[in-house]
Amino acid sequence: MIQRKNENWFRLLFVWRGSVLPQILPRLTLLFILSVVIVFFNGELFSHKVPLNPAPFTLFGIALALFLGFRNNASYDRFWEGRKLWGALLNDTRSLARKCITMSGYSIDDKETTLFINYLIAFTYALKHQLRYTDASADMHQWLPEEFANSLEDVKYKPIIIMKAMGQWVQTAREEKKIDSIVQVSFDESFSRLSDIVGGCERLASTPIPYTYKVMLHRTVYLYCLLVPFGFVDSLGWMTPIVTIFIAYTFVALEAIADEIEIPFGTQPNDLALNAMSKTIETSLLEMAERPITPEPANDSLFID
Repeated sequence: MIQRKNENWFRLLFVWRGSVLPQILPRLTLLFILSVVIVFFNGELFSHKVPLNPAPFTLFGIALALFLGFRNNASYDRFWEGRKLWGALLNDTRSLARKCITMSGYSIDDKETTLFINYLIAFTYALKHQLRYTDASADMHQWLPEEFANSLEDVKYKPIIIMKAMGQWVQTAREEKKIDSIVQVSFDESFSRLSDIVGGCERLASTPIPYTYKVMLHRTVYLYCLLVPFGFVDSLGWMTPIVTIFIAYTFVALEAIADEIEIPFGTQPNDLALNAMSKTIETSLLEMAERPITPEPANDSLFID
């Protein structure tokens, strides 16, 4: 994810990194060339004049903008829901760490406390890797006992198995009389919230916006942009390619933005910064457990996850 400080209005006009312009530039270039060809032939197609004028494009453009706005709202709702789920993950892991440190009979330096904190950190990284379809082995071996990490190699839903291990940790603590039944219930409530977070993230990752809706809107946008030069060539002349590119940039960019943030857990520039959020959870839990952390250099002007 790319984050920038507020830019001067003039510099913002020329921002390249973080915009969708690099992605759509080849398409805009092709539309520009087609517009130049249409102007050169004065709007004729196979020696037949295409009888179009700006009026229908004005009316249809308003309707298309409304549909694109709806599509972008739907995509941003998914992006924001993913962010809220990871915000809840931060809260619930902190809550579980606090319960382990202050409500159990284990001291903050006890190996059992260390193990539980490591479970929480490993759970976070396992969820990140599951959502991004990346290899979690390195993080699992860093935070989990070797035997347990090896047993997760072929497991598909690693966060759930780690949460099961945390439940067994609580059960063992109960049997050893390190916690009472009330504290055990409190742990269980937090585990249920973690399960809800995993389920919510899996739902977003596995249920994109219906494909047929995306195809319909995609075809409509490009058909509109291809017909625009025929409608404006008589009134604008050689200014037609400039106007066409301006209109196409608006519509094509809106569609590209919606596609980019529809699945918020990816690795595109404007997807959620799961690496940074996972590191935040790791750092926060280690500080609560009074364990050393490895700080990372901050860059306030530009951050890429």
